[in-house]
Amino acid sequence: MSDPAAILSARLDAPGIITAPGVSDGLSAQMAAEAGFDVLYMTGAGVSLGTFGAPDVGLLTLTEMAAACARITSATDLPLIADADTGYGNAVNLTRTVEEFIRAGAAGIQIEDQETPKKCGHLEGKRVVPAEEMALKIEAARAARGDSGLVIVARTDARQSLGMDEAINRCRLYREAGADVLFLEAPRGEDEIARVPRDLDAPCLMNMAGKSVRIPVKKLEAFGYKIAIFPGEAQRASAFAMREVFETLREEGGVESIESRLIDFEERFRIAGYGEIQRLEEKYLPKG
Repeated sequence: MSDPAAILSARLDAPGIITAPGVSDGLSAQMAAEAGFDVLYMTGAGVSLGTFGAPDVGLLTLTEMAAACARITSATDLPLIADADTGYGNAVNLTRTVEEFIRAGAAGIQIEDQETPKKCGHLEGKRVVPAEEMALKIEAARAARGDSGLVIVARTDARQSLGMDEAINRCRLYREAGADVLFLEAPRGEDEIARVPRDLDAPCLMNMAGKSVRIPVKKLEAFGYKIAIFPGEAQRASAFAMREVFETLREEGGVESIESRLIDFEERFRIAGYGEIQRLEEKYLPKG
């Protein structure tokens, strides 16, 4: 059986940037894998919005997020970086968070330095904990991961309230505490985006979401980034498509006018692996 954490670590050590699309369930993970991606990102906002219809403001619990992670890793063998929010408590709570995400099959987790309850990184009004508190949480996460190889992504949300210099300083402290990847959330403009990997001697992650200036992946790679995540694009597209389907169904009493743009019945089951189920049925079920 493959070791997702080891695969992710090897990708971090290899040349080239990692482009990780956001997924929130088994089907989106399978479609991303079929499209050719080799690392996935479990978006907390996507899970909150897609599973519960709730905004990403810290309403989901550890067990709900770990269960979402397990659903995704059961649908694909690709390494998954899972959003673990603030770790769901203090450093002691974080030790259980790490254990739960390891059991759920995560290759890496992202933890952030916001106060609890947290908010989506591109919403206003975020507050951060003292940097030293977050550094101790990272140390606790490293100890809790044991020999699992779980990759720890440390995110700071300090840019909004404390400024870019403080956010950079926090990243340095988090690296010293043992973070494998640094994630400075919501830098403002291309100059600040370019500054992050230039000032930090560590693998850096850039979030192409919300208020971020849209920059091609190749340019992010030239800046020195190791990971680029695109957490919301697939869900935004699916929400757009669902709205159109529901409006068409209500107005026309059917979807025949847009049928050619929809995945058909058989294709939907093929993506989910129905062919393997048929093979098992043929092999093990009595012939009637």
